[in-house]
Amino acid sequence: MKKKTRETKQRSIAAALLHWIFFTSHYLLQFPLLSAVFAFLLFFAAFSVISPLPPIINHHRSSKLKNGAKVDESTLSAETSPFRVPRSGGRHLWNSRLSKFYHGCSNANDSFQTADLKTNSNRYLLIATSGGLNQQRTGITDGVVAAYILNATLVVPKLDQKSFWNDSSDFAEIFDVDSFISFLSKDVTIIKQLPTKGGKVLTPYRMRAPRKCTPKCYLTKVLPVLNKKHVVQLGKFDYRLSNRLSPDLQKLRCRVNYHALKFTDSILEMGKKLVQRMRMKSEHFIALHLRFEPDMLAFSGCYFGGGEKERMELGEIRRRWKSLHASNPDKERRQGKCPLTPEEVGLTLRALGFGSDVHLYVASGEVYGGEATLEPLKALFPNFHSKETLASKRELAPFSSFSSRMAALDFIVCDESDVFSTNNNGNMAKIIAGRRRYFGHKPTVRPNAKKLYKLFINRHNKTWEEFASRVRSHQIGFMGEPNEVKPGTGVFHENPSSCICQDPVAKAGAGLNPTPQTLPHEGHKNVKENTERNGTSDVSDEHSIEDDHDQDATDMDYVDNGNVVQGKGLAGEMLSEEFFSD
Repeated sequence: MKKKTRETKQRSIAAALLHWIFFTSHYLLQFPLLSAVFAFLLFFAAFSVISPLPPIINHHRSSKLKNGAKVDESTLSAETSPFRVPRSGGRHLWNSRLSKFYHGCSNANDSFQTADLKTNSNRYLLIATSGGLNQQRTGITDGVVAAYILNATLVVPKLDQKSFWNDSSDFAEIFDVDSFISFLSKDVTIIKQLPTKGGKVLTPYRMRAPRKCTPKCYLTKVLPVLNKKHVVQLGKFDYRLSNRLSPDLQKLRCRVNYHALKFTDSILEMGKKLVQRMRMKSEHFIALHLRFEPDMLAFSGCYFGGGEKERMELGEIRRRWKSLHASNPDKERRQGKCPLTPEEVGLTLRALGFGSDVHLYVASGEVYGGEATLEPLKALFPNFHSKETLASKRELAPFSSFSSRMAALDFIVCDESDVFSTNNNGNMAKIIAGRRRYFGHKPTVRPNAKKLYKLFINRHNKTWEEFASRVRSHQIGFMGEPNEVKPGTGVFHENPSSCICQDPVAKAGAGLNPTPQTLPHEGHKNVKENTERNGTSDVSDEHSIEDDHDQDATDMDYVDNGNVVQGKGLAGEMLSEEFFSD
């Protein structure tokens, strides 16, 4: 009502000014130049009165969800808030100045035993992975290392086809199985299926390895069973290998993850088409992995500003997991365990210097709240793309019925993007972050949610300049730069420090001081690999250290047909588990 009154008053003033101009114009005609200047000034004054103040984007959760529920968070009015987001960015962080001095290095040491010398012909290991594409990728990588530890022949891994992701694809429909076998032939003997004995296929003995099982753990808990049964299948194989491994085994992990595991030709071809189409739109682009599905949000126990309607909807979903403990949304957010909203991750990117003209590729599933939730992100980045907008339904038809194959397409675009960002700390975020470190430290924005949450809550009390400055400060160490993460911090797949080498000669030539763990020049590859091992301790401590990088969301991902696994130790491990993750 007040707004209508104010607008009526503005129009009345404008009308009065124009009326006065009309009745005094015959006097002004005697002085043409003075008349023109005077008319322009009066017209400008009238237009200023009629026009509203420049809009201030309410960069909070959209005022309504898809179902019409209002947000209960108070926001300041456009007249009082100093928070205005400029359209221009000012600074684009498309590459790292230091990345050229680092490179991935995962060649085996000369002393690393080869498969033909160490494989026991009477030991066969099978693994059954869990979860979605990236969780399965982790299981496959660690399964190869487990087979090496056990001196066993590895059977091509089985993929989870019954989990939340409900994808019937087998290994060979997602990954190039022949390349996988041949690339790793010197490290581990891999076969496509179990051999027959007496005309019958061998039957595996099924068991579970403890989580984060060390090499000694495999030798004491799995090897005796393998020697007795000869064929063992390790079920629900995800995060079943410790991060504390020797450099040789860590490098084997890298050879598997970054070289042996290649997508099928059909997936690679479609993925490259998507990348090419993004390049046709812009020289550079950002890829955003956005996890904001209803089930994922419900499981997180966080609150995202949707009012009572959100609490009821997500609470109803949350009750599917009967043993899930009650959550404290404020505590979860303070600890950095909540995914950023689409708006918040968009604001982070804008604060880092990316303007509204930047093209954004979004890899996402179903977004809670639908278009209403995405509106603030699209307002920040109008050049908004996805595989569905870049490709026709006909082109996506071979992949659209298979969640892992669709995820593989997003994986390729995210990996090839100039800048990769995420709103979460899930499996894909970690796998992509580690891969981008290994292949040249391409900029990777991992939101420091623990530091950013207060900034988001109080942003309407700040100017944009203050907000952006604080964001840039909080993001130091979370941008994918070399050496920004201490060796041993976080999980290995996110920070494969044992597989990152420096080029001290090039650094010295550029006037930079090499860091303590310097390595020989790229041209002396064999010497470089040996020097690195000689200069590294026998065990790389990759376990989590308490700091901002330990915003680990994986422990919130266990789901078993609606039941969250809370058990600790081996007893808890023997319960049926399923990661509700990507």
